[in-house]
Order: sequence, then structure tokens, then C-alpha cells
Amino acid sequence: MIFHYLPNFAGYMPRIILDSIDRKILRELQENGRLTNVELAERVGLSPSPCLRRVKALESAGVIHGYHALLDRERLGLGLTIFVGVKVAHHRTEETPTFWDAVQALPEVITCHLVSGDADFLLQVVVPDLAGYERFLLGTLLKLPGVTDVRSNFAIKTIKPQTLLPLGHLPSSNQS
Repeated sequence: MIFHYLPNFAGYMPRIILDSIDRKILRELQENGRLTNVELAERVGLSPSPCLRRVKALESAGVIHGYHALLDRERLGLGLTIFVGVKVAHHRTEETPTFWDAVQALPEVITCHLVSGDADFLLQVVVPDLAGYERFLLGTLLKLPGVTDVRSNFAIKTIKPQTLLPLGHLPSSNQS
């Protein structure tokens, strides 16, 4: 793993260059975060000690933030997914953290993005059913600080539920 400072939208930030082994490690861990180090090492063609060193380096660099279980929403009674566009009254610096903190405290909101376009924020919300969304919308979301408008889009069917990140865009070193 090599760090270079490359230009991006925010100026110059460190960007990691991964070799083919690092990429294999990340692919394997994205697909199955419960692999033992021995299993992972076998899959990427390393012995266990160097494999563990690489995983620890990826964790230390912040490339790997943690390991999580992917739960089945429907089996847990969360069969309704809604993408909610939210407009807020002001984007003043002192008000933004209040809205952000409020959204982060809501377990029904599983993702929140600051976006451009018609809405200011795009939330992904999961609830058991339409009645659950009505309770969430009227009892919670519309009462958040600064919320002026909400537009809801209901997911009919999830076509691609994967959470794997693409890695092909990353610069690579010639090392293996």
C-alpha cells in the first residue's frame, strides 16, 4: 500500500495506491468479512503472516473501517424501503449539525446524503409497513429542525442489494 497526494475536489488529499494483493484482500473481505486469516491468505495467495500484516495495514490506513453482518430486512420485519428527499429551511453552519445529529439518532434512517438538486438531503428509510412510515413521517421526520418539505419514493423491488464497493478505479502499483 502506497500513499500519494493527488488532486481531488477538496484540494490535495492522500490517495492510496493498492497492489493486486491488497485489492484481492479487499474483494474477499467485502464478500465475506468472517473469513479467518488462514482462509483469506489461501484465497489471495499469501501465507498467513504477510496476509495479516496487510489487513492490519489496511485497517490502520482507514481503508477498512470495520466488519459487519448484513441482515435480511424482510425477515426482520422491515419490508418497506423509502427514499426520502428532504428540504431544509437554511444551510447555515450553526443549524446543519442539529439536523445531522437528529437524523443520525433515527434508527429508521439507514443512510443520509447531502445532495444537489430538488432536495437538500436524501434519506434511505426502512420501516415495517406503510403505517410504520406514516408514524415515522408525521411523528418524527416532519418535526426535525428546519425541515420544510419531504418527498417520498417507495422502493417497489430491490434489484441490486449488494454493498460491495468497486475497486477498479483505484490506481495500482506494479508490485504484487
